[in-house]
Amino acid sequence: MAQQELKRELSNRHVQLIAIGGTIGTGLFLGSGKAIQTAGPSIIFAYLIVGIALFFVMRALGELLLSKAGYQSLTDIAEEYLGPWASFVTGWTYWFCWIMTAMADVIAIGVYVKYWFNVPQWIPALIALVVLLGLNLLTVKLFGELEFWFALIKIITILALIVLGVVLLVMGFKTSAGQVTLQNLWSHGGLMPNGISGFLLSFQMVVFAYVGVELVGVSASETSSPEKNIPSAINKIPLRILFFYIGSLVVLLFINPWTGLDASQSPFVKTFRLVGIPLAAGIINFVVLTSAASACNSGLFSTSRILYNLGKNNQGPKSFSKLNKNHVPSNALLVSTIVLSVGALLSKLIPDQAFSIVTTISAICFIWVWGVILVCHIRYKKMRPELHQQSTFKAPFTPFINYAVLAFFVGVLVIMLFSNETRLALLLTPVWFIILLVIYWSRREKQLT
Repeated sequence: MAQQELKRELSNRHVQLIAIGGTIGTGLFLGSGKAIQTAGPSIIFAYLIVGIALFFVMRALGELLLSKAGYQSLTDIAEEYLGPWASFVTGWTYWFCWIMTAMADVIAIGVYVKYWFNVPQWIPALIALVVLLGLNLLTVKLFGELEFWFALIKIITILALIVLGVVLLVMGFKTSAGQVTLQNLWSHGGLMPNGISGFLLSFQMVVFAYVGVELVGVSASETSSPEKNIPSAINKIPLRILFFYIGSLVVLLFINPWTGLDASQSPFVKTFRLVGIPLAAGIINFVVLTSAASACNSGLFSTSRILYNLGKNNQGPKSFSKLNKNHVPSNALLVSTIVLSVGALLSKLIPDQAFSIVTTISAICFIWVWGVILVCHIRYKKMRPELHQQSTFKAPFTPFINYAVLAFFVGVLVIMLFSNETRLALLLTPVWFIILLVIYWSRREKQLT
């Protein structure tokens, strides 16, 4: 029996760094270039607004996770407060979310490698997948160690960028694009150069930049001390948002006029090249490459654990719930990797559009998952008032804030209807949910008969 249980091998430092590694990845290092082109300097406020909304989602998730020791995933919570259908739909949708996200990371790996080598994008993408699969098949602890060092590289990079930016600002340094100055934030068409529409249309990519913030919840079943580690990781999210997202974007924009950033390139690489440090630009490209690998690694981890739980709860093939000798769900891991290889195929077939398509689908599906967390928290407070009273980690301003954030998410989906790049993905996404509901009801009828 012991072999069929996931091991709690992740320490506090692993959980803290997984929380960072899951949220700081391709969306910031590559996707921010497109978001800046869409919104201009007002992108800073878009990141701040989405970050605040997701902090309240995480506080709701934290209280739910700690209200019952038996929770191992989001699907357990959805089943208790919304029913088996919600557990089935949310479980498979969360898997699909992470598959799409990891596909974006796989595509980004191909883009970054092209900085040095003129090879087709799909080749490095496929190589990275095979390497990460091999590493994930070993132990949970190895995953934690990988994420710890991957995330540490990201932290050092962003810290170096912020320090460099402040030094250049104080020096009044001049680049080929002009002087490094705070005025670059508003002197090229104002804070909203593309108007309110540009600001609103940037929310899709900003939402994608935050996907994975709830990964600390998925990894809860494999932490050594969840009652201590989960609140610690969640409460540090606002500081991480201010430092990593807002801090780095402000520095990027006062070094570069927003008009000089390319939507198809990493603004981080462009910035270091602009200040005349070509070697540093190559180093930063390596960093953003490891960042994409890190996010893809998180994707493999989370999708395999989701399939494991779906198999264990009879919501998917039983083979998904089998563990290898290292207590890793190897069958689930292999299936996720095979599906993820579609990202490499997209890199081959539509290299220019692939990233935009998968990030849009990922953002839409993650909004569903975050919405389910908020609705479950509302139900928890009504159905289990005694647990809410006993909670040592109460979510603030509930239920008002739950409804406010849900309304905000609906607003983001409505905005996506007005963009040519996101409209088709938004209109097609309901097909996924219809398919899942049809499968659920057909399975249920077979079980009843």
